[in-house]
Amino acid sequence: MAHWAFLIPLVPAATYFVILLFGKRFGERCSYIGIGALGASWVMAAINAYQWIDRREIVRESVEWAQWGSGSIRVGTHVDGLATMMLVVVTSVSLLVHIYSLEYLRGDRRYTHYYAALSLFSASMLMLVIADNTLALLTSWELVGLCSFMLISHWWEDKDNSNAGLKAFITNRVGDVGLIVGIIILYFVAGKTFDIDTINSAALSGTIRHGTLLIAACCLLAAVCSKSGQVPLHIWLPDAMAGPTPVSALIHAATMVVAGVYMVARLYGVFFAGFSIGDGGMNLLALVGGVTMVIGASMAFVQNDIKRVLAYSTISQLGYMVAALGVGAWTGGVFHLFTHAFFKACLFLGAGSLSHACHHTFDMREMGGLRKKMPTTFLTFTIGTLALAGVPPLAGFWSKDEILNGARANDFPIIMVLGFVAAIMTAAYMGRALYLIFFGEYRGHAHPHESPKVMMVPVTILAGLAVVVGLLNAPFADYRFGQWVKFEVEVENLYGAEGAVAEGEAAAAAEGEHAAEGAAAAAEGEHAAEGEAGAEGEAAAEAEGEHAAEGEHVIVHSIAEIKELAPGETVLFEPEEHKFNIGVAGSSVAIGLVGLLIATWIYLLRKAPKNLLLVNPFRALHTLLVQKYYLDKLAVDGIAKGTAGPVADGSYWVNQKIIDGAVNGVGVTTKKYLAPFAYEQLDQFVVDGLYNGLGETTKGLGGAFRKLQNGRIQRYGLWLFFAVAILALVVALLA
Repeated sequence: MAHWAFLIPLVPAATYFVILLFGKRFGERCSYIGIGALGASWVMAAINAYQWIDRREIVRESVEWAQWGSGSIRVGTHVDGLATMMLVVVTSVSLLVHIYSLEYLRGDRRYTHYYAALSLFSASMLMLVIADNTLALLTSWELVGLCSFMLISHWWEDKDNSNAGLKAFITNRVGDVGLIVGIIILYFVAGKTFDIDTINSAALSGTIRHGTLLIAACCLLAAVCSKSGQVPLHIWLPDAMAGPTPVSALIHAATMVVAGVYMVARLYGVFFAGFSIGDGGMNLLALVGGVTMVIGASMAFVQNDIKRVLAYSTISQLGYMVAALGVGAWTGGVFHLFTHAFFKACLFLGAGSLSHACHHTFDMREMGGLRKKMPTTFLTFTIGTLALAGVPPLAGFWSKDEILNGARANDFPIIMVLGFVAAIMTAAYMGRALYLIFFGEYRGHAHPHESPKVMMVPVTILAGLAVVVGLLNAPFADYRFGQWVKFEVEVENLYGAEGAVAEGEAAAAAEGEHAAEGAAAAAEGEHAAEGEAGAEGEAAAEAEGEHAAEGEHVIVHSIAEIKELAPGETVLFEPEEHKFNIGVAGSSVAIGLVGLLIATWIYLLRKAPKNLLLVNPFRALHTLLVQKYYLDKLAVDGIAKGTAGPVADGSYWVNQKIIDGAVNGVGVTTKKYLAPFAYEQLDQFVVDGLYNGLGETTKGLGGAFRKLQNGRIQRYGLWLFFAVAILALVVALLA
């Protein structure tokens, strides 16, 4: 199936055009076209996953896209463990969202447009997942952004919805500039190629200066911040809740916002080398993720709209994923992306069920006591909440523990502390939401009831997945997820060899070349000696943490290990993995339970002092959170409006004074000077004079010739005689 992976996005992409062109004829039945297409894509993704688990063979297929002179660009598909996992996630969540939307969007005024855009949205993300080069990734990246704009502003008649779509679109364009610049830099420094594997290998091999890699990684990080809602470009994500709730579920679980995290995981060689992740301490990628997970969690506390609570939760959880990749916990970050997709989609679709039952409101102040009236929604929402809070044995526990353990083991103590802080906050704000919605007395004005089965079946499936998928990477399951989905890239060690420019070192001289060759020969001899030493020597080397061989390649976990090898030797780079740590896991669970107990004390038992928020410093903190750390005001009022006002005024002045002035000046000059001259001199004297003169001349010639044409044959004969005589005379004279 991997050889035919292009069919997985192609089917829903074709569906987009079918629904767009013929959907009006089918009416609401057009939804079954989209569901059928995603169902087919899901089946193909499932077959591909089964085959990958069985063989684990990376498949690359490409064709020539463009050619110029001696150069060309190829485009195709790249299917490995990471792509296989994402294909399953995107098709699964998207299929369930398509089914859920049957009832949620029933009777919508743009029902056909919705299903067409939803199909294209899914297809765009699937194309991004299997892209084998950065140019194809960029194309899919922009399509994902376009589709999110269409769906966020689905009900564009409401100005708030329209503004939300524009805010998302423009904010993402800011980050996309970084993506484009980063791709251009990598194209030239990696040997004029867009191929992702080649770029990763070049980044780790020592052929690119570290400063250049750092610049490229920073540019790409700007795109991650905008697409995946990282500080400071996260401001569009809460407003994106203006779109239909199923769209929110798809954006937050499997498409738009996870695209940035996926891009970091796919181009991890660039980020790992550029930010020196293997050196420990702190780097920009880890810092952005760490700050984001705390800021996102803190702002969720003061939201009354359940979708906004979940939106800030997504920002925080994306921070976990980015921080995981920043500390070198590659599997932890990717595994959290995988588990988060299911329980976050469950929560968002659960929020849609609540709105459907409570007269289309998402305000938790108008809910309460719904656990008895909506038992299925209560059960599934509770499972999603506990999974998000990291309560074992649910999915969030296993993936979040991987991240915290990676931060500890790779010497990133600050990120581990921030992760624990975000964990207690996550449990607390989700406990608050759970109690406000399902406990106490009903505070609304509708007549709540359980949602139809067509909505609740997808939610129930997602809740079930939130229970079991975390077990895929549990210790007793032999960390199978980590084995199936791993980052691997072949790297030729060129540090210190001729042509290497890593760390600004000059190319080796002739003596250096000979020395390198001698070192390589010595290294080969050492490897041969190690091989002769037998199994006992290999075990000793492994116990000391030295390189282990897999087939013909030596496995390394850091750039320092690559440098230790002989120049020219090819190795297999894999980020280092760390086993389950009971201390970290226990601490994480304890902190999560503390957060839930705090929420229980305040919102269920109502033991908190009255008017607590009116007392400093709580009042100041509450104001800061309500104002979203003033980042929205800075971006919208300070930057956007501050720029748009002067730009608009300047544009208006240029239009009125320069463009309109020039046009008006031409008009006045034409009217005052050119028009009279053209009329009196050119038109009347030249043009009319010419035609009048031709007329008079023609009239005079006509009168003269009219006298000759009198109808008398004798005169015609006389004229003929004179003509012949004159002709004869001329001939005689010429002769």
